[in-house]
Amino acid sequence: MAKAGYHHGNLRQALVTASLDLIEKNGPQGFTLSEAAKAAGVTPAAVYRHFQGREDLLAEVARQGFEIFGDLMEHAWNGGAPSVRAGFEATGRAYLAFARRFPAHYMAMFESGLSLSAWPDLSQTARRAQTPLLQAAGALAAAIPEHRRPQPARFAAHI
Repeated sequence: MAKAGYHHGNLRQALVTASLDLIEKNGPQGFTLSEAAKAAGVTPAAVYRHFQGREDLLAEVARQGFEIFGDLMEHAWNGGAPSVRAGFEATGRAYLAFARRFPAHYMAMFESGLSLSAWPDLSQTARRAQTPLLQAAGALAAAIPEHRRPQPARFAAHI
């Protein structure tokens, strides 16, 4: 809800929060920078103090999502304890729970078409979030007898 004359303590985060609401309603391509500014209660020009444009704002939404996602994946994997299979299953459940609990972040991360490499912080955060999934998949694959293991390229393509 826009508030005339309101000064945000953290305009950057207010714009991210407004974007999350818009993404959840309209999808990652279904909002403009002006709409995000209006929802945050500021003028469109104020957005440019924190973001270079709409894609930059969307990248920050995705980055924050990958932060949350990474924390959940690390917790779920738990270094493969109490067992590799339990850890692998926990990462799958955590992945689905994240998608249900944080749909706007999920859409920004996986459905927006952002090139992760265009934003170094986003790329680094996404890699960190992917690491527990790769560890879980690698540990599970290592537990399968070698003659029954899927080829790594085929296995990784599904992650």
